[in-house]
Parts: sequence; structure tokens; C-alpha cells
Amino acid sequence: MEPLLAGRSRITQAISIVLPFLAGYYLSYVYRAVNAVLGPTLAREFDLSATGLGFLTGVYFFSFGLFQIPLGVLLDRFGPRRVNGTLLVLAAGGGLGFAYSQSFETLVLSRALIGLGVSACLMGMIQAFVLWFPPERTGTMIALAYSMGGLGAITASSPLEAALQHLDWRQIFIGLSAATLALALLFAFWVPEHARKGTPAPLAAQARGLGGIVRDGAFWRVAVAIGTNQCAVVSLFTLWMTAWLRDVAGFDRAAAADGLFWAAIALIAGYFFFGRLADARARRGLSPLPLFVAGTALSLAMLVVLALGVTRGAVLIWSAFVFFGTGATLAHSIATRRFPREMAGRINTALNTFTFMGIFLGQWATGAVLNRFPPSVSAGEAGYDPRGYAYALGALALIQGAGLAWLWAGRRSVLTPR
Repeated sequence: MEPLLAGRSRITQAISIVLPFLAGYYLSYVYRAVNAVLGPTLAREFDLSATGLGFLTGVYFFSFGLFQIPLGVLLDRFGPRRVNGTLLVLAAGGGLGFAYSQSFETLVLSRALIGLGVSACLMGMIQAFVLWFPPERTGTMIALAYSMGGLGAITASSPLEAALQHLDWRQIFIGLSAATLALALLFAFWVPEHARKGTPAPLAAQARGLGGIVRDGAFWRVAVAIGTNQCAVVSLFTLWMTAWLRDVAGFDRAAAADGLFWAAIALIAGYFFFGRLADARARRGLSPLPLFVAGTALSLAMLVVLALGVTRGAVLIWSAFVFFGTGATLAHSIATRRFPREMAGRINTALNTFTFMGIFLGQWATGAVLNRFPPSVSAGEAGYDPRGYAYALGALALIQGAGLAWLWAGRRSVLTPR
């Protein structure tokens, strides 16, 4: 651990480290959530079914998740500055390709490239904060990191809807691409490199470490629990929530975007709430597992209410669903406690593989279920049958409940050190 430099340079150094990494995660979440508002426009312009829209949105998470295992090795070997800066160039190219796409296939390839390009934004940022800041500040820094994702989600809600009154979606993606490329240059020429102590472990040793993770049964329970939770929470929040508000609750497009805005506020609040509670428990030598279980269970309860078609207080219910769902991110604290500190990059990216594959499957499968029912017209726009949402959300609730139950059944092994 190398603390930040003392004196006047400390502020400059903190800014040169913290702000670029926060900006990267902010942009990654804008890309992640943008289809929640743009979805109807893209579906209309490219004649997409619900399955097609779900696949297009989810492929970001597929490429993101697919790269997590090699990403962990790269982060541990080359450091977060170089890996994040290099991959952001790919994200910029994907954003530009998306802006100029003329076919569904090009949209999919471009969005997959965006997902690959921003795949290091979260894990690279967490690793940078672990390297540069003392342990007693890590929990707060990670909560700050996650909150930037919430800010990105806010930007992709009402502000994006307002921007669409003056710009088309292609111009918006050109702007996002330019901002991403500028950030990549910032990583190359301004962000400092952390001084390494010793040489990175050989690739063979890193591979053996991955083997140890894969063979750990408790890790699988935690990974499946977060994967099934995020399969429901993030897949709905970043795409299908606004469609549900339109088709089931009868919101118009602007009101649905406002609902997404308040859910994003709840996302930020949830990260800080669970992060602070987890830090308090850690100071007393206690595991965050009970917080994980409580948050996931309450999120599941909200999902059941939504699956039943309750529309009274719909935005409040969705916000509570997202708020409690942020407790699942404590899985990273739970899993990393079982392994040596130098394996943190590989552990966290292995967990992220389950998280993002779960989101991809959740978005695609939800669209496939909605396609099984005849289309409807809600708030003046073509939409999906409310019965489809009941089945889709009900299925996600069962999946999330199964993952939570399996974790709870093996809680003793999860709490037992390796």
C-alpha cells in the first residue's frame, strides 16, 4: 500500500487518480442504462421485437461479463491505469459505430464493443482505490465509486429524455464517443502509475489462483446469489422498468423517464447505505453476509409485488426494489475475505462474470417472454401486454429466490475461512 503524497501535491494527486476513474464508471453506466429511454426509438426505427431489444441491450453485459476473467489477470499484471485507458479506446469506437449503424447487426456489434471497452471501468477503479488509499477509507471510496454509476443512470433518465427534444440519438452517441476518447487520452497522459512492489506473479501462478477460486464451493454460492439478483435488478432497471411503467402503470414517456430518475437516486442511496453498514460491521469483525441476505430478500419482496401488477405507488416500489438490490454488491466483500489480498482482482472479476451474464440473460429472456403475448398500445405508443410482464417478473423472482436460498443453505461454509 502506498498512501497519497503529503502536502500540497496530495490534492493534485487525489484529483488525478480519483476523478478519471470516477468519470470512466460514470460513462460506462450511461452506456449501460441509455436504452431504458432510447429503447422505444430504436425498436421503432429498426423494427425490433421485444426479444431483439432485450438482446441488443443485453449484449453489452454479455461482452462485459465474458471478458471479466481475463480482465482480472490483466489488472493484476499491468495495473488499472493502462488496462482501463486502452479498453476505453475500444468503447469510443463502439460508440461511434453505434451512432452510424444502419442495421440491427451493426448495432449489436457496436454495443458489444462498448461493453468490452468499459469492462474495466468498475473493477479497475476499485483496484486503483485499493492500491492508492489506506484500508480504512476503502469502503467509503467504493461507495463513492458505485454512486457515480447512479449518477450515470440519472443522466440516462430525465436529462436524456430532455436532450432528445433537441438532439437525435445518433448525435448523443457521437458525443458519448468523443467524451470516452478524451478520457482514454487522460488515462494515457495524466493519470499517474502506481509504483509496483515486486514483480507480478507468472501467468501460470495466476491461472492456479483462478483454479482455486473455481474449486471453492462457497464462492459458487455467493456468485450464483449475486448473479441471480442482478439478473432481476439491473436487467429491469436498465431496460424494462420504463416499459413496465408505460404498459402496466400507464405512464407516458416523460413520466416513465422521471420514474427512472427517482430509481437512480435510490440506487445511489442504497450503495451508501449498505456500504456504511458493511464498514461498521467490518470494524467489529463481523461479516456483511446478513446485510447481503436482508437486502436481496427485501428486493425480492418488491419484485413479487411488481409481478402481481400493483401500480399504486409504482415508482416508490421500483425505487425500493433497486435500493434493496444494491445490497447484493456486498458479495465482493464476502468473497474477497476468503482469499489472499493479491487475488482481489481475479475474485472480483470472477464475481462480475456471474453478475453481467445474469443481466444479459435477464434482459434477453424478459424480452422473449413479452414476445409471447400480442402487442398493446399504451400512452399512445406501441407496447407489450401487461400479462407478459407478470410472467417475466414472476420468473425473475423465482430465479432470484432460488439463488438466495442456495446461499442461505450454505451460509456456514461461506462464513468459514479457507
